Amino acid sequence: MTPTDLSEIFLVAAAVFVVLAIVMFYRAVAGPTTQDRLLAVNVLGTNTVVILALLSVALEQPWYLDIALIYALLNFLMAIAISKFTVERGGVL
Repeated sequence: MTPTDLSEIFLVAAAVFVVLAIVMFYRAVAGPTTQDRLLAVNVLGTNTVVILALLSVALEQPWYLDIALIYALLNFLMAIAISKFTVERGGVL
């Protein structure tokens, strides 16, 4: 396998994750409960990190991994903040 073949495979995998992210975005908007929406937003954040990592390898741009790491940390902090807000408001996740 040549490096171009591997790059194409990583780009196809990134495209598959983009399609999955679009489906999960629908769940984030239309989810019937707060828990569904919170989980969908977390999955969207994780998908974004995976897409950035795949693009980093496919396009040979290592700085995409730095962005992915920062985005993962922000996604984690957002999940904690939303969970704390929901529990303080009287709801239980």
